[in-house]
Amino acid sequence: MKKIWLASLAGFLFACTDNKQPEEKTTTIAANANYSLDGKKVNVYTTADSSNYRLSLTDSSLQFADFGQPMETQVCVFVDPTKTFQTMLGIGGAITDASAETFAKLPKDKQEEILKAYYDPTNGIGYTLARTNIHSCDFSSGSYTYVKEGDKELNSFNIDHDRQFRIPLIKQAIAKAGGKLTMFASPWSPPGFMKDSTHMLQGGKLKPEFYDSWANYFSKFIKAYEKEGIPIWGVSVQNEPMAKQTWESCIYTAEEEANFLKSSLGPVLKKEGLGDKKIIIWDHNRDLIYQRVSTTLRDPEVAKYVWGIGFHWYETWT
Repeated sequence: MKKIWLASLAGFLFACTDNKQPEEKTTTIAANANYSLDGKKVNVYTTADSSNYRLSLTDSSLQFADFGQPMETQVCVFVDPTKTFQTMLGIGGAITDASAETFAKLPKDKQEEILKAYYDPTNGIGYTLARTNIHSCDFSSGSYTYVKEGDKELNSFNIDHDRQFRIPLIKQAIAKAGGKLTMFASPWSPPGFMKDSTHMLQGGKLKPEFYDSWANYFSKFIKAYEKEGIPIWGVSVQNEPMAKQTWESCIYTAEEEANFLKSSLGPVLKKEGLGDKKIIIWDHNRDLIYQRVSTTLRDPEVAKYVWGIGFHWYETWT
């Protein structure tokens, strides 16, 4: 996965209205008569590629007020307090080995500049969400795992590799974000010995006899990172489960992803006291979301472990 696209904002100035209709004609307003925007202020944040604005606070003096019919040339947002949608979890990006190693090579003043620009909630764009990889991915200097070859019991598990670059960067990002950075993690491939191809690269599939071992790998990763002071909010089952890549990759059909989640990943996380961790399925492009999810979630015993559906923005068939 090359990047995560969670939201894009246009640099517009919005005029807002609380246009009230007669109560006898609009039952929704009557049902919510106690809600009022009177006296409430509006903060305007602007992002524009022709300026230095990057989610920058550009106006905090606007107020809600009665407003008549707008002109067709006016840009307006109409606020209906009776209608709500999904909760926004956050906006952010990935922290990978590549970004961490590059960051470590910068002078301290440049490191501080980057941390401030991305994670400072007041003087930067205030990222609140971050994704990281479980051992190596295509944004790593080389392939590696957290266990020795053939260690099905995971007795050799350790995250020493990540302590050099990635963990220090994540800790600094969390600190700059004021201690509030929602972290989730994704694997690009299980260790080669767990796969039918015997390699982390070029696709291949997780062998069923390693389902529990791989699920425990997730558990050990979460616990190891949290011991470092990095809370893990959730995980996805597999990055791009339908893509055979020249880098770390692993193929799961919808049925295979469901079976792994139902028989191993969900139960193991629950058994290890990690049942509150969110599990995201799919984690691939938009084009086949409906078909994939319809199959994966068909079984209630699978669906009960699924928090949500992840998707990548960069491909669609429509």
